Amino acid sequence: MTTIPITDTIAHALAQLVDDSGNNGVYREPSHADIEFQVKTAGLSDHDPKQQGQTIGKAKRVRAVLYGAIEMHPEAGSRFAAGLLSKVRACGGFRKTSANYVGIEAIDNAKAALDTEGFNLAEDGSISPKVLTSLAGAELTDALWGYAIRAQKGAEDAALIVGTGKDLIEATSAHVLESLRGSYPAGANFQSLLGMAFIALDLAVPEIPEQAGEKAIRAMERGLFAAALGVNRVRNKQGTGHGRPWVPTLSREEAKAAIEVVGTVSAYMLAKLSKSQR
Repeated sequence: MTTIPITDTIAHALAQLVDDSGNNGVYREPSHADIEFQVKTAGLSDHDPKQQGQTIGKAKRVRAVLYGAIEMHPEAGSRFAAGLLSKVRACGGFRKTSANYVGIEAIDNAKAALDTEGFNLAEDGSISPKVLTSLAGAELTDALWGYAIRAQKGAEDAALIVGTGKDLIEATSAHVLESLRGSYPAGANFQSLLGMAFIALDLAVPEIPEQAGEKAIRAMERGLFAAALGVNRVRNKQGTGHGRPWVPTLSREEAKAAIEVVGTVSAYMLAKLSKSQR
């Protein structure tokens, strides 16, 4: 199942897909019972206003559940969002000839919200990660930003570019070199590629000794480089991009820390890239 990132914008956009309050009194599926099933399946009943005795519309109900999940239960929120999208699709919400069609504006808003997080929403309501190999320039920068932000929040599937097995840091390094030098050595190993990207961004690497009077941030940059190498060592390189991307001996807590390192290093590189291009 695709892991849908939950943000304020996405929560609002998904709520619009079930909103029939302005539909001239015409009822549209999914029903409150359908929404309740998805809420319970995702384990988010504690965030459901209806379970607290409130009488509330479907859009406000979905929005409240997703808002409640953003900080404390992002994985459950993602399951709820995916289940809700599947139900809307099954009801004919994305089919213009259906009585349950949600409307072009709601669909376009959902597409835009998911696009900023690196996902495509197709005309039939199916969702998939963007194929980064088809992107370049500013569009690729934005897509990588989306992955980096999600990785910083511990989203496991954001640490590896979905479907390719390519590490997010590796993809970011290649993008940095492509942007600043016009190309990158496709055959370079992880450490070499990362080192070239760091140097292209004028970031400190452990191989270059500390200089007298250098800024304290340089020590942090060397630490980020070392942490990235450490994360790469616990990668499960036997897989093909499917399943758990970490070696089996890693605990859940260790894997989460590794994912957050991936996000932090990638985000720092992308921020420096954006600054260098101003």
